[in-house]
Amino acid sequence: MSTTLDLADVAAEAGRVLEGASALAIMTWAYEQFGTGLVVTSSMADTVMVSLAERVAPGIDVVFLDTGYHFVETIGTRDAVAAVHNVNVINVTADQTPRQQDATWGKDLFARNPDQCCALRKVAPLSRALEPYAAWATGLRRADSAARAQTPVVSWDARRQIIKVAPIASWSDADVADYIERHSLMVNPLLDDGYTSIGCEPCTRRSTGDDPRAGRWAGLAKTECGIHL
Repeated sequence: MSTTLDLADVAAEAGRVLEGASALAIMTWAYEQFGTGLVVTSSMADTVMVSLAERVAPGIDVVFLDTGYHFVETIGTRDAVAAVHNVNVINVTADQTPRQQDATWGKDLFARNPDQCCALRKVAPLSRALEPYAAWATGLRRADSAARAQTPVVSWDARRQIIKVAPIASWSDADVADYIERHSLMVNPLLDDGYTSIGCEPCTRRSTGDDPRAGRWAGLAKTECGIHL
């Protein structure tokens, strides 16, 4: 049986060896290593990760964090993915509904303490959802923000004790757009409506600057929900 140290070493070595490999090759490595122990996460901003995963492992589990605060367009994209793509979409929710959370913590926690709201509705539910798996593949990209600029293609998530795979870490925005066009992929309609990064509706605005994540938690110093910290 592999130990935590073994898996951390595997991740470090794979990160070195696979740097510069194609996204499909990285995803293929992950599936060959972990089989059904590999899960994909998607925010449903686009379907690039869904497409890559489906090409390598039809029927693979795809986790979507349903925070209860999403745009209707995001929920619609999730439902379309479940209907069109050969993947198993798993809808993951927090312990409390938004109404129950309001009763416990006060109305609109996202406006008063967004870090706590994200912890309750995103970070904790994802950690629970990942427990059955050995590895998870995410659409994290270095071009997303300065905080993500050093994202390795494979790493060890010590907090969750799981291998983390980022097949498109090196992709530019142009690479994403090209893949979507070549494979005729659906995208969240909000991307065509001025939203360059899509999160929960109360905390997301259209971006007007060069930073694609500038519309997330607009007016606050917060730039990450906590999943990738």
